[in-house]
Amino acid sequence: MKKLIKSAFADEYSADLSEQISALKKHGIENLELRSVGGKFIPDISISEAKEIKKVLDGEGITVSALGSPLGKVVITENMNDYNEKSEHIFDVADIMGTKLVRCFSFYSPNGSFSGLKNAVFDELGELVKRADRRGITLCHENEAKIYGESPEKCFELLEYFGGKMKCVFDMGNFVLDGFTPYPDAYDLLKKHIEYFHIKDALSVGAIVPPGKGEAKIKEILKSYSETADKNAFITLEPHLQTFSGLNALVGKKFDNPYKYENQKVAFDDAAEELNELLKIL
Repeated sequence: MKKLIKSAFADEYSADLSEQISALKKHGIENLELRSVGGKFIPDISISEAKEIKKVLDGEGITVSALGSPLGKVVITENMNDYNEKSEHIFDVADIMGTKLVRCFSFYSPNGSFSGLKNAVFDELGELVKRADRRGITLCHENEAKIYGESPEKCFELLEYFGGKMKCVFDMGNFVLDGFTPYPDAYDLLKKHIEYFHIKDALSVGAIVPPGKGEAKIKEILKSYSETADKNAFITLEPHLQTFSGLNALVGKKFDNPYKYENQKVAFDDAAEELNELLKIL
C-alpha cells in the first residue's frame, strides 16, 4: 500500500507565513504547497523573499511539496514569448524551495472556444515543458474550468501527448464543479499520469464543501490509489470553503456554499479535521 502524504494550501488559513505554519502543525501536516505569502503569489515573490521564506520553513521543519503556480492560467495569444520567459522566475523559486513539482494550467481561449487553437495550446505548453525539463522540473497540470484541459478526456490528451514530461494534479472537486464524474470515470482514465492530488470536495450544483461531504468521491479515489499505485503521492488540502486572500483574483468568482464559517481560519480548520477523519477510515 502506497503512502498518501499530507500537504496544504495554507494561504487559505492566512496570508501570514507564521500563521500558515501554525495551521499546518496544528493539523499534523508537514508539507506546504506554496502558492502565496503576504498576499504575493509565486510570480511576484522575489528571489530574496523566496530565500527568506525557505529559511523560515526549514527552521520549522516544513517541506514545500510543490509550487502552486498560476503558470498557464492566462488567455493564450499569438505571441507568448515574454510570458514563457517569465516562467524561468517560477522555476528559480522552485529551485530555492527544493521542489521539482510546479502546478500549471493549459490556458484560456480569447472567446471561450478552442476551435482552431489546439495547436497553439500544445505549442505553448510544449515550450513550457521544454523549459521545465531543462531545469529538472516536472510541470503538473491541474484540471480547471474553461481551460483547454477542463475535461478528463482533454487532460488525457495533453498528458499522453507529452509522454510523461507533464504529469497530472488530480482535482476531484473541480471535476464535480465542471460537470464530470471524478470516480471512477476521470480517475480510471488519468490514474497512470497522476503525480499528486488536490483535496477539494464539491456538489454539482456549484458549492464547495468539506472533504467527504460532497460528490467528489475522495475516499474512494484515495483508497484505490493507495492500494494500486506504484509510488507515494502528496494529497494537498485545498478547501476553498471561504474566501481567502487573493481568491477572487485567482479564480474570478465566489462560491455559494451551504457550509458557513465565521472566518477563513475556522473554515480551514474544519476542512483539515474532516480530511484527517477521512484518512482514518481508508
